[in-house]
Amino acid sequence: MAELPEAAEPLLFGAVPPMAIVSASMLVLIAIMIWKKVPSLITGGLDKQIVAIREQLDEAKALRAEAEKMRADYAARISNAEKDAEAMLAHARREAELIISRATSETAEVIARREKMAGEKIAAAEHAAVEDLRKRAVSAAAAAAGQLIAARHGLDADRAMINGTIANLVN
Repeated sequence: MAELPEAAEPLLFGAVPPMAIVSASMLVLIAIMIWKKVPSLITGGLDKQIVAIREQLDEAKALRAEAEKMRADYAARISNAEKDAEAMLAHARREAELIISRATSETAEVIARREKMAGEKIAAAEHAAVEDLRKRAVSAAAAAAGQLIAARHGLDADRAMINGTIANLVN
């Protein structure tokens, strides 16, 4: 086999190979970055972002804790409101039952009083009717007796009766 001629590598200014130029350029670039404090700027920016993210996480934790506290507070309020509503309903039922029982007893008392008053009025009316009837009977009897006496007794009979009554009074 025939030997191939060695490939010639291009050189800068005839002496420096391109790989050395690239390496030197990288070293110069890294040195400039270090001199201008680029890594500290990058880490400072990252640190600021880390601090901002931590603040956001802390704020989110605080908001979550506050939301859970509010949820628990509202759950307690709802529970208390339900208990209050049940208590109010039970109280209203007791009051309604009390009012109904009072109304029933008062109605019975009113009916009893009215029955008593009606009985008293009836008794008074009966008494008045009896008294009126007695007065009429007395008047009728007196009139009838007066008529009988006037018809049966004359002047002589009256004198004998008066004298007999006076004699009875003296004795």
